[in-house]
Amino acid sequence: MIQREVEANIPTDEGNFRLVYYSNDVDGKEHIALTLGEVKGKENVPVRIHSECFTGDTLGSRRCDCREQLRLAKKFIAERGEGVIIYLRQEGRGIGLLNKLKAYNLQDQGLDTVDANLELGRGSDEREYSLATEMLKELGVESVQLMTNNPDKISAVEQSGLEVTGRIPMEAPITNLNRKYLSAKQQRMNHLINISGDSNYAGDTEHIYSVLHMIQRAINLPASVPGRPEVTLTYAQSMDGSIAFEADKQLTISCPEAMTLTHGLRTIHDAIIVGIGTVLSDNPELTARHFSGPSPQPIVIDSQLRMPLEAKLLSNPPVLPIVATTEDAPDEKRKTLEDAGARILTLPANQRNRVDLSALLEALDEINLHRVMVEGGARIITSFLTEQLVDNMILTIAPHLLGGLRGVRNLNLPTPVERPHLENLQHRQVGKDLIVWGKVNWGAV
Repeated sequence: MIQREVEANIPTDEGNFRLVYYSNDVDGKEHIALTLGEVKGKENVPVRIHSECFTGDTLGSRRCDCREQLRLAKKFIAERGEGVIIYLRQEGRGIGLLNKLKAYNLQDQGLDTVDANLELGRGSDEREYSLATEMLKELGVESVQLMTNNPDKISAVEQSGLEVTGRIPMEAPITNLNRKYLSAKQQRMNHLINISGDSNYAGDTEHIYSVLHMIQRAINLPASVPGRPEVTLTYAQSMDGSIAFEADKQLTISCPEAMTLTHGLRTIHDAIIVGIGTVLSDNPELTARHFSGPSPQPIVIDSQLRMPLEAKLLSNPPVLPIVATTEDAPDEKRKTLEDAGARILTLPANQRNRVDLSALLEALDEINLHRVMVEGGARIITSFLTEQLVDNMILTIAPHLLGGLRGVRNLNLPTPVERPHLENLQHRQVGKDLIVWGKVNWGAV
């Protein structure tokens, strides 16, 4: 039924995939498989069977969750180190692009996605998955963990003769524009979606999601320095540049809406870096709990291993932390943290006997953490800027005057003329706060 015709390497923001083109004698369409790692002979392989959505995948339509599910699948597979995405050319749940657009017009008149299809004389879901199963068998996959919210898809794959050993939920954000569509999938098609799952969002979720996509488009450019991750520096400050009243004292500056956006930013990065000072003062969780999506890998820079065992990062987190330290750190504390679940990353020290940041980034790149977000505190912010290791900057400015501790201290740059500045500067108001972002240029002003 199917024939592998050609394959090629496809580097993406999430990882370096292999694209396999298949021909078939059933529908003649160009179905493809996007693979990562060695999946031949493997069991429990993460697999996403994704039906084409031109309006969502290509144009970025927010009427559906297709584009976000595809991105989440790529990110999950890249983090796992192996997996397959089968991309089937069956637009509009199998009714084609023309009928899909007609269905959109009917939905705008009040019908839900199921009744719109039925009104056109089509089925609510005309997709078929036997070709996908044959492609997976040709790739040598023994059994799969299916990345889906659709129980019918699981049944169809099993009926096609491939064992499904588990389900991986695809939790895309719920917005004002896709809520009715997702509600119909939940209520009419039995999809496993928690429509109330966006209760942690604050404010206008559609606007927050829109700003997140604008930022994502602006920073999703190749890293300026090969051999290390793309680094995004983000933090919140008052109008006068304060990030706290004083060192090691917790202070919430961002409004709730801006905090929701920050959690969204975490979902589009592989890892999040903070200093031990932030852990000691704020005891953060560093998750994306206020936004639907994967939480990043937490990384704590802790040269002398002062991290307390009662830290939230060690208490049943979605991802246990990596603690970056130096050879001079106490061996006893090293073992204690490892026993608590932390991964200790021992790195060279700089002249101030602190973790060498360049060495840290090289080590993160080697373990496939290619896009990292630095959140602070002040010493970490200043150090990354001083060493010119920042590619993107996202600044939340709250409308307050605090007169406290500044986020950026003295920058010991090579000459007083060379100062970093932002290019492609953009800004939006989110809640009461102003969000400013751009690419960092390290040339002379």
